[in-house]
Amino acid sequence: MVACGASGKGGTGKRASEWAKQRDSMVREQIEARGVRDPKVLAAMRLVPREQFVPPSVRDHAYADRPLPIGDGQTISQPYIVALMTELLEVGPGDKVLEIGTGSGYQGAVLGAMGVNVYTIEIRPTLCHEAAKRLERLGYTRVHVRCGDGYGGWPDEAPFDGIIVTAAPEKIPAPLLAQLKVGGHMVIPVGAFYQELKVITRTPTGFTQKSVVPVRFVPMTGEIEHQQG
Repeated sequence: MVACGASGKGGTGKRASEWAKQRDSMVREQIEARGVRDPKVLAAMRLVPREQFVPPSVRDHAYADRPLPIGDGQTISQPYIVALMTELLEVGPGDKVLEIGTGSGYQGAVLGAMGVNVYTIEIRPTLCHEAAKRLERLGYTRVHVRCGDGYGGWPDEAPFDGIIVTAAPEKIPAPLLAQLKVGGHMVIPVGAFYQELKVITRTPTGFTQKSVVPVRFVPMTGEIEHQQG
């Protein structure tokens, strides 16, 4: 396990102000304009240096309104989807969130910048180690990275105030449901070709769920593939 941070520092030199302007435009034009209102989420999206979480080859497109490749066949979600999923979690400083699918570490950094304690799991070793180093370098000490299959969650740290899944299973993994606190939300894309972003809420007597928007995420891999077979 690698422990990583709660606030970060972005680009240096003459480009720092340019990146900050792009972040501000991204929040105003892509996120606020589509209805995301949580001030904690908006502040984090303005703070976290997205350009540091994408490969140099696509860095000039870091604030574009689309997903970008990050290697290993994976992508970083478009900024709006990151903000929307974060808002749907309804978490804040001191809360504990489980993330399945670390990717480049950007989603974890956004949550960490909000004061959330993040436990994130990435199944692809290269992405996992790169994300852990990146988060540590940028100072996100609230984000804890584990390399491995996220199907079983992180039982040693359960229960969680929220769970966010950034790859799509056809069925929601039962171990993740079991690790969600009563009153907590799981935000997860579900489906094969056609996917829906869902919010699962644990109640004292079970679970409720609602569909939010159609989405397109990479499939969840690992143990979930055997469960769906």
